[in-house]
Amino acid sequence: MTVPKTGGVGRTRPGAPERPRWRAQAPVVAAVALGGGTGAAARYAASLWWPTPTGGFPWTTLGVNVVGCAVIGVFMVVVTEVRSAHRLVRPFFGTGVLGGFTTFSTYAVDSRTLFADGRVPAGLAHLAATPLAALTAVWLAAWATRRVLKWRQT
Repeated sequence: MTVPKTGGVGRTRPGAPERPRWRAQAPVVAAVALGGGTGAAARYAASLWWPTPTGGFPWTTLGVNVVGCAVIGVFMVVVTEVRSAHRLVRPFFGTGVLGGFTTFSTYAVDSRTLFADGRVPAGLAHLAATPLAALTAVWLAAWATRRVLKWRQT
């Protein structure tokens, strides 16, 4: 007689047949895909609402990345320090929606375009400002969220 294996992916009880790995991950993949489509649609809406003129500085890309990073700062504090969330909330909203909304691929293309157009100072500014502003936004939003939550508890 052998001892039943325990602890596989998707395993609910000892001795139960193990589900294929892809079946265990299918809900996560679906959540990320649905969230990603939602975030990408929101990013596209931002580009329609605030289009970058030909030859202009890509303010929309910078703004979307900073806003998305600020939201992820708030979101991560809430789901890790305030309340527990369903296991698909982080993949749906964090990876999917905010991953689809923030657009570091467009950031790279915009930077390349600025350099290709001979706008080297603007390209360098965009190249440096986006990650600096995005990281600052995450940090400030997380810090502010913690402060607000602490203030509300007193």
